[in-house]
Amino acid sequence: MDTNFDLFIGDKPVKTPIAVACMAGITDGAYIRNLADHIGLGIIGGYAIDKPTIKAARILSDLGREEFLPRNLVDDLKGQIALIKAAGVVPVINLRAAEAGSLNALAQELGNSVIYEIDAHCRQQPMIDARSGEFLLHHPEVLISYVQALKIAGVLVSVKIRAGIAADDVELSRLLWKAGADILHIDLMDFDHTHLKKIRDTSPIFIIANNGITTFEKAKEMFAHGADMISLARKSDKKTLSTLYAQIAQYTKEHGWYNAPKQLCRGGDIRSLAFCCMPVKPCPLLPTLQHYNISPQEFVTMKMEAVAGTPLEQGANTCFGSLVYCCKDTTPCMFRDAALRQAGIKKSTYMDLKREISKKLLKKIFK
Repeated sequence: MDTNFDLFIGDKPVKTPIAVACMAGITDGAYIRNLADHIGLGIIGGYAIDKPTIKAARILSDLGREEFLPRNLVDDLKGQIALIKAAGVVPVINLRAAEAGSLNALAQELGNSVIYEIDAHCRQQPMIDARSGEFLLHHPEVLISYVQALKIAGVLVSVKIRAGIAADDVELSRLLWKAGADILHIDLMDFDHTHLKKIRDTSPIFIIANNGITTFEKAKEMFAHGADMISLARKSDKKTLSTLYAQIAQYTKEHGWYNAPKQLCRGGDIRSLAFCCMPVKPCPLLPTLQHYNISPQEFVTMKMEAVAGTPLEQGANTCFGSLVYCCKDTTPCMFRDAALRQAGIKKSTYMDLKREISKKLLKKIFK
């Protein structure tokens, strides 16, 4: 099923909103190549890249864990990256570092053809003792310096975290976005979509949701509360991935915007402002606008500017005179549907246009 999700990370087109997450000693280029038909990102590693983390990886290997310990790290990574790119997947390298300079030096060697993922996720004690993995979640100032070191090198940066370890995941996500991180990859092991929504409402950072998301129902729940992608690790087998891809692609064909949020009045995240009507009655919209220091009139102006020159500017016979104020396609509304028919707009196209409105609103809110 050939589906265009219109998905980009920076300037890199990503063919599906499904990623394979790294598993130490398992995910290499060959592993990703064998699953390439159904995934958009292939995250390999984690790779220890300096003396303290290599020492920690050796300790873990001696304890029976599989670890990547290549003789020549740069040459090995170049080969793995080439293998993944040849398979049509965007390569991501998950890295364990003990200092910011190690990340910057590696980025200078490998360039911007790959996304760099800082491993702030590993909970193995030797890696924590090496000032990597979960150490970074307890020392966010160090993690921020790692992000900044990679951004100085001019590359795309992902940060892999485990939810609930940092003092405040929401504040950490905001700080990482401000520091220039492009992706936040969140292991939601002990958390659900409500935690994800809190993070989504803090910044426009690209979010990958991870852990136990092996069915379309779970994927849809994550998409509806802020995830741009989902990732799988232990269950990243061909059957699971192909089923997920087929169901997400079918949903996208029918509804357009593949990760459309729930409506705000039904618990949706900040992106759902694209579906809100005029702020003229008591509802969740008013306190949300107040939270972001947006007046009702400013909101009306923002929406009308976002829809100017687009087909959603039409809809004179809808509740508020424009499709910009109309609700999600899955909510029954005869006025919206009549306006869409009159304008010759399919519902899937309508939702794609709503997605563009959402992007414009978020750009203004988080400018």
